[in-house]
Amino acid sequence: MHLQQHKDLSVTETACRSCGSSTLVPILNLGRTPLADRLVRAEKASEPELTFPLNVVFCPECALVQIDETVAPEILYTDDYPYYSSISPDLLARSRENALARAAERGLDSSSLVIELASNDGYLLKNYVEQGIPVLGIDPAQGPAADAEKIGVRTLCTFFTEQLAQEIAEQYGQADVIHGNNVLAHVKDTNGFVEGIRKALKPDGVAVIEMPHLLPLVEHIEFDTIYHEHHCYFSLTALDNLFRRHGLFINRVEQLSIHGGSLRIFAEPTENVGPSVTELLALEREVGLDSAEYFREFAQRVDALRDKLMALLNGLKAEGKSIAAYGAAAKGATMINYCGIDHEMIDFVADLNVNKHGRLMPGGKIPIRSPEALLEERPDYVLILAWNFIDEIAAQQAEYLAGGGKFIVPVPDPKVL
Repeated sequence: MHLQQHKDLSVTETACRSCGSSTLVPILNLGRTPLADRLVRAEKASEPELTFPLNVVFCPECALVQIDETVAPEILYTDDYPYYSSISPDLLARSRENALARAAERGLDSSSLVIELASNDGYLLKNYVEQGIPVLGIDPAQGPAADAEKIGVRTLCTFFTEQLAQEIAEQYGQADVIHGNNVLAHVKDTNGFVEGIRKALKPDGVAVIEMPHLLPLVEHIEFDTIYHEHHCYFSLTALDNLFRRHGLFINRVEQLSIHGGSLRIFAEPTENVGPSVTELLALEREVGLDSAEYFREFAQRVDALRDKLMALLNGLKAEGKSIAAYGAAAKGATMINYCGIDHEMIDFVADLNVNKHGRLMPGGKIPIRSPEALLEERPDYVLILAWNFIDEIAAQQAEYLAGGGKFIVPVPDPKVL
């Protein structure tokens, strides 16, 4: 494994990203790892990869869990960023349902404005465009932003900041609805981002923001959702503290199953907190999610999962079994690098995203191929790295399973399906 350290491209944070407290409690150390979404071109397989520390800490002042290293966003996102939201049919269906519900709830029409932060390839906003509702997408990744424009989703190819929010409000007007799906955890300036949401939102508007929920992450040992793109790991408690600091109130929350367990919060400039919020805040207090003690055994549970998974994989290899994997996602990179899985263990990783085919997984340098390779090669077992889409993958790979192939699901307890 060829890795190189690079000090100039990241900053070690000594204060909480939300409240600024310097009292940060270590939770988990995943070592130095390559960037999870920085797929390796085959011709560069022998070149060293950039690596950065991946340490998780807890802020006892505001309950925010976060990593303490910030990699420059220009390195993370704009250099050949490979993620396209439209690859997942399940995500497309959920996004359409979300957009249609918001349009109906808010009575949106041709005089309205819907903004999405990290709009990717227009996967969500296109549902508003179809209804004649004006939209504005904001995304720094050139490939997905260009694809969004092609389908009629007006897009600014840049990062969303407090300054940009002010410019948008002046040029386009404030938004009736602001969407942000799985983006808040990614931003370098957490407070500036939320303040930007407030500035870009109408006084009677709503920000509908989704992110993975910290509670199932810890309960189900979903450590592979931790990587350098995700600066923060949110409980509703930490979100409530963050948004209130900027004059926004989380009045409603929906708990979603996607990505191993997520929250969809509804934040507004006027406080009208409903029972969905008060009940979940009470639950988080009850389990102790607002105290460092809750996380005391998390690192040991992560190690135990790794050891059990590697014992399973090594046992299968000792029996002469062939193993592939499915899902060249960022979480897969964290899983293989923390466990020490490489091309000797896994023959290839199948993935639907054609932009990833022919590349190699970071760190482990495992080749990425199309899902058809599973039927061509017929590996005995497939390690499901994108376990958050297990049902979707099982449906796609019904023929492989019917032919005797078996899935290995690593989280929360490694097992063969």
